[in-house]
Amino acid sequence: MTEMVYGTAPVRTGDPVIPRWWRTVDKWTMSAILMLFGIGILLGLAASPPLAARNGLASFHYVERQLFFGGLAIVTMLLVSMMSPLLVRRLAVLGFAAAFVSIALLPFLGTDFGKGAVRWYSLGFASVQPSEFLKPAFVVLAAWLMAASQEVGGPPGKTISFILVCMVVSLLALQPDFGQAALTMFAWGVIYFVAGAPVVLLLCIAGGVMGFGLFAYNASEHFARRIDGFLTPEVDPRTQLGYATNAIQEGGFFGVGVGEGQVKWSLPDAHTDFIIAVAAEEYGLILVLFILALYSVVVLRSLYRLMRERDPFTRLAGTGLACMFGVQAMINMGVAVRLLPAKGMTLPFVSYGGSSLIAGGIAVGMLLAFTRKRPQGEIADIFQRRGH
Repeated sequence: MTEMVYGTAPVRTGDPVIPRWWRTVDKWTMSAILMLFGIGILLGLAASPPLAARNGLASFHYVERQLFFGGLAIVTMLLVSMMSPLLVRRLAVLGFAAAFVSIALLPFLGTDFGKGAVRWYSLGFASVQPSEFLKPAFVVLAAWLMAASQEVGGPPGKTISFILVCMVVSLLALQPDFGQAALTMFAWGVIYFVAGAPVVLLLCIAGGVMGFGLFAYNASEHFARRIDGFLTPEVDPRTQLGYATNAIQEGGFFGVGVGEGQVKWSLPDAHTDFIIAVAAEEYGLILVLFILALYSVVVLRSLYRLMRERDPFTRLAGTGLACMFGVQAMINMGVAVRLLPAKGMTLPFVSYGGSSLIAGGIAVGMLLAFTRKRPQGEIADIFQRRGH
């Protein structure tokens, strides 16, 4: 009767995607990522011209490529962050299958670019490192399997994910790429721990990892050379670690000045693996601490928001992605200050590299999608209801 008098009210099908995304996304994390990318461009302006000169290219060739791939990474991050957790999960499953097949074919179709490890596909105009895309996809897939195993009548997800991580780590070790293998194993261990793994089992897995490390040391000359270089008390000043250590010491608190650093003329990987040495030399400890603060914002903000998440899959996947992101940054900077052996791992969103930038955009986009606020209540509500 009311409708006959006043007419029918229009049904609201929901807010547009972009306004809803803007209200629910973690703007602190997104801002920190954009600032990291900006710092990467700033450091690229200092670190990449010497490399371009050695290769007979235009001075800012690598900076322009970093802007291009970084722009793609930011766009990808924003698009992925607008997806629902269900859509992200489907994307991750397909991405994992494609990346896994690509890594399996690397010994036959890949190239090492003279670095002694077959990790890339050469496309002529660019190169692709499939392990960078495998990591975030595997984290989401492993989280889905473990979350499914907690359901009544669910599959043996923990066992399946363990088999998958063993296969992935084995393929990465064959390249050899022990850094990515260790990072993938760490991310899986974090998800397994949050999903409720017994501590004894985790200790057994850690023992197995140490045993594998001893085996790799004896079986791989590439791995043994890096470990020996790390354990040697004296640092050869003519090595990359020697140049990086000297640059960090020269930088001091305020740095030697913009454009005045010398390490970029000596380090072949100054724009990638040792970009933090360029930052420390030219801008000093202040910029390094600021970079550390930005990575801490991304990790801690994400974990804080995930603590309130009620969906097990979202909580597990987001935690794995956040921890993997933070540990990769820690490994890169730890290598530069000789706290860790050389890994050949980029600094997320700061180092040059098309694959690492775009894969990082996908990973952080997934993390932003998982940490968006949703009309679900908080996990604390469950415990409050149980207490009454």
